[in-house]
Amino acid sequence: MPKLSAGVLLYRVRDGVVEVLIAHPGGPFWARKDDGAWSIPKGEYADDEDPWAAAQREFAEELGLPTPTGPRLDLGALKQPGGKVVTAFAVRGDLDITGAHSNTFELEWPKGSGRIREFPEVDRVEWLPVARARDKLLKGQRAYLDVLMAQPELAGYTEGA
Repeated sequence: MPKLSAGVLLYRVRDGVVEVLIAHPGGPFWARKDDGAWSIPKGEYADDEDPWAAAQREFAEELGLPTPTGPRLDLGALKQPGGKVVTAFAVRGDLDITGAHSNTFELEWPKGSGRIREFPEVDRVEWLPVARARDKLLKGQRAYLDVLMAQPELAGYTEGA
């Protein structure tokens, strides 16, 4: 059985351009990676858990902010290259991310040193035009941008530059 993960792709429209909120993973493995390393705020959940509830919980853990209220769009489930299945939901909202802060995890670092260090699960979040987010997102999550942009309510808006 593959691992399950759920997340929220928050979006807004600014000057006719659709922007999405994405997160850069924290910790030493991702410190020097940028393009193709970002993700929608998401996390794992159990088989018997509601994916929407898990997505909201994970959003709050990774940003330290609640998921904005509003209609949600089911973007579907995608199998990632590593085998994990990610279910994503989109919510329209203009969230102020000034005070965003992530939960943390512990890791032996450097590996084999015996030193346990604490790292943020997410080290930064940004609003990006969809066109820029396509470069930043993990390859397995880019299709969510296509599903979002195909929504009738976004007809006439652009992905930006």
